[in-house]
Amino acid sequence: MAEEFRQRLDRLHHDIVQQGQRVEAMVERAFESVFDADRAKAEQVVKDDDLIDRVDIEIEKAAVELLSLGGSNAAQLRMVLTIVKVNNELERIADLGAGVAELVVLVSKCKEAFPPTLRVTVNSVIGMIRDSNVAMRDLDTSRARQVLASDDLVEKFSRTLLREVQEQLAQGGCTVDFASAFWTIGNAIERMADHTTNIAEQVIYVESGQIVRHFSEGWSDPMPA
Repeated sequence: MAEEFRQRLDRLHHDIVQQGQRVEAMVERAFESVFDADRAKAEQVVKDDDLIDRVDIEIEKAAVELLSLGGSNAAQLRMVLTIVKVNNELERIADLGAGVAELVVLVSKCKEAFPPTLRVTVNSVIGMIRDSNVAMRDLDTSRARQVLASDDLVEKFSRTLLREVQEQLAQGGCTVDFASAFWTIGNAIERMADHTTNIAEQVIYVESGQIVRHFSEGWSDPMPA
């Protein structure tokens, strides 16, 4: 029974890492579709999201079945529960990516160009998603801490950009449609970063049994759960 539990847990770990890679690629395509006003690429993102939803259900079902085996190893049980939580975070990131891709019709009608700083911020959050997936794959708490350290910077960039587009709109420097699309993208970036930090927190917890908390001055050191 113990060996079967371990083997199934290893497969489940592999599956969640693959799901993370799938979500990362989907999010990258979602932003590209909007930047390039590429409707075909946006349609592919919607198909990708359908696949991610199906895998999400499969992973959750497999985790429930694994728990029903009644494993007694606390670290292994913690890993199963962590995979369930990470699975949920990935599904939410994918939903946000699909929402970004849906902007392609609106953006294709706008004459304004997105500022280079937006692309930099997008690349930063995609990097966070990638690093959180590597941290989950390797159970690397150092990489997870790097993800947490990136969160405040991405949030700062995103909010600065949103403030700038508000000022542009107020001064008649851009259309309402452009400002709306920009606002949706900025909020998606912030929420993706939040979900990604949740994954990083889970990696730290599953590997060390300790938790970290976010305060106004930054992230705490790991502490007993």
